[in-house]
Amino acid sequence: MSELKRTPLFPEYEKSGGKTIDFGGWDLPVQFKGIKHEHETTRTKAGLFDVSHMGEILVTGPDSKAFLQKMITNDISKLTPKRAQYTFMCYEDGGTVDDFIVYMLEEDSYLLVVNAANTDKDFAWLNKNNDTDANIENVSSDYVQLALQGPNAEVILQKLTETDLSAIKFFRFENPVYFSTIESGAVVSRTGYTGEDGFEIYISAESGRDLWQLILKTGEEYGVEPIGLGARDTLRFEANLALYGQELSKDITPIEAGMKFAVKTNKEEDFIGKEKLKQQAENGTDRKLVGIEMIDKGIPRTGYQVYAGESEVGFVTSGTQSPTLQKNMGLAMINSEFSEVGTELSVQVRKRRLKAVVVKTPFYKREK
Repeated sequence: MSELKRTPLFPEYEKSGGKTIDFGGWDLPVQFKGIKHEHETTRTKAGLFDVSHMGEILVTGPDSKAFLQKMITNDISKLTPKRAQYTFMCYEDGGTVDDFIVYMLEEDSYLLVVNAANTDKDFAWLNKNNDTDANIENVSSDYVQLALQGPNAEVILQKLTETDLSAIKFFRFENPVYFSTIESGAVVSRTGYTGEDGFEIYISAESGRDLWQLILKTGEEYGVEPIGLGARDTLRFEANLALYGQELSKDITPIEAGMKFAVKTNKEEDFIGKEKLKQQAENGTDRKLVGIEMIDKGIPRTGYQVYAGESEVGFVTSGTQSPTLQKNMGLAMINSEFSEVGTELSVQVRKRRLKAVVVKTPFYKREK
C-alpha cells in the first residue's frame, strides 16, 4: 500500500487537535474540534481550511486561449487578467472529466485549480488533446492553498496586508498580495466552497505554514478556527456546490447537474462534448439533480435508491443532517418527471423506504 501524501501544513494539524483520515490518497484532517462546531464557526465567524491537496495546472503560450476554448465548456474569451471563471472539461458524450476554476494570471497565462483526485487525469487529458503549442505544466507542488471563509474573513485578512481586499469582487483576484512578515507574494481570490464570503489564497509551498500560523493568531479575536474536511463537506452541501464523484462524474453531465450557467454552447469554438451538451441544454434531460428533505426520520446517504411509488427513479448523490437547518437533507439525481418541488418520493434507507419531498436548492443562502 502506497504511503499517504501530505501537504506542507501537515505538522500544523496536530497543534490544533486535528484528526486525519485517508482522503483520496492524502492524509488530511476530517475535523479539529468537531464537524458541527466547525460548520457553525465558518457560518458565523471564520474558518481556515488547508486545501493544498488541490491541483494546479499552468497553461501558457500564445495558443493557450485557443487551446482552452477547445477543452472547457465556459467561454474564457470573457476573461481579462485578474478574473476567474468556474468551468468544466467534458468527454464527447457530455460526461464530466472535472469541474474547476480557471484564473487568467495575465495574457497567455492561465492557472487551472482542479480537484485533487483528478489532477493526474486532468493533466493527461489536457496533454492528450493538445495539438497546439500551448505549454501545460503541473505546478501543484509549488503551491499551498488556504481558504479563509466566513463573515469575519475579510476583516482578519485585511489586518495582514496593505492590499485593499474590499476591492476584490466575487470571482476576481489580486496578484501579488503581500502579507506582513512573509516574503512570498500570493494570489488572493474572492472564491470559496462554503456558501460564505471569503478568500482562497495561493502562496509558495515554503511560506504556507507561516501564513497559516499568522492567520490563526491574527484572527483569534474574531473567532477564526481551523476547519476539517467534514465541515467543508456539510458547508458546500448546504450551498448546493457540487462534489466531483457525487454530483458530477464521467456519467453525469453539467446540464443534468443543473449547471448550465457554466456551459456556453453558443460560443463559436467547438469544445469537447459541445454537441451533446447543446442538445441537453435545448431539449432538456431525462434526469435532473434535485434537493430532497426527509419527512420520515433517516438520513439519505450517497448511493441510496430513490423511488416514486414502487418505481426506482434515481439515487442520492450526497446527504446529511444539515447543521444549519437541523433537517435531514439530500441531493438526488432523479428522472425529470419527478423533479418538481413538492413531489413526494421515498428513499431506501437500509431495509426501509422512508418518505421524502423535493425541495428548492440551495438549502442555505447567506444574507448579503
